[in-house]
Amino acid sequence: MTEKKSKKTPAPASTDAKAKTDKKATAGQTKKISVETKKPAADYDQSKAYPIAEAIELTKKLSKVKFDASIEVHFRLGIDIKKGEQQVRLAVPLPHGTGKTVKIAAFVTPAKEKEVREAGADYLGGEDLIAEIKKSEKTDFQVAVAEPAMMKNLSSIAKILGTRGLMPSPKNETVTPDPAKAVRELKKGKVSLKNDDTGNVHVAIGKISFESEKLIQNFGVLLEAIRKAKPPTAKGVYLKNVTVCSTMGPGIKIAI
Repeated sequence: MTEKKSKKTPAPASTDAKAKTDKKATAGQTKKISVETKKPAADYDQSKAYPIAEAIELTKKLSKVKFDASIEVHFRLGIDIKKGEQQVRLAVPLPHGTGKTVKIAAFVTPAKEKEVREAGADYLGGEDLIAEIKKSEKTDFQVAVAEPAMMKNLSSIAKILGTRGLMPSPKNETVTPDPAKAVRELKKGKVSLKNDDTGNVHVAIGKISFESEKLIQNFGVLLEAIRKAKPPTAKGVYLKNVTVCSTMGPGIKIAI
């Protein structure tokens, strides 16, 4: 009797092979997901200048960080930075502040110490404070104010303060016979600013959490102050370009 040849059943795929297949599929899905998450939260034209209200909304939508990011405005000015009279330096009281805590050093005579302390100065003093900064070269503050009578004493630390943009100046109202008033205004949101060595000015106007209308109002006050600060000898286009961005976010051009 002839035996029937039995058909061989193919062996099932090994567990290792199946795991490799599943791993590849999962990797493919992960890659696809990661590519999709990189898409911007909002579309915008990098070459287009937007009205300030629209630019603010885009800035908020394009913010990717998990913390309450700052919103900054950057002005590119048509000034000659080699000419001292064309330096732009001023103080602007923003109606809604910046949302930042500013540390202030007040260089004052003993008669003014109580006033500036009550106004909220973080560091205050005269020769003692100057000597401390000269020795340590540390400046754990963002703004310095001074009485006119103290300016000659600051010459010993002028290089330290000057290279860090901290030297008090009458132009931004940080040299004043009423330092307590200056401290109060700075604590409420008055910003001191000056152009950098490329002719640009960078200013924070608030936080992502701010209502858009408050950011718009802060920008309006700032823009008007920058326009008024145009040096008389500056030639050609003064406000060349204005952009707004959030911390680590892309710059959005503003139509002015």
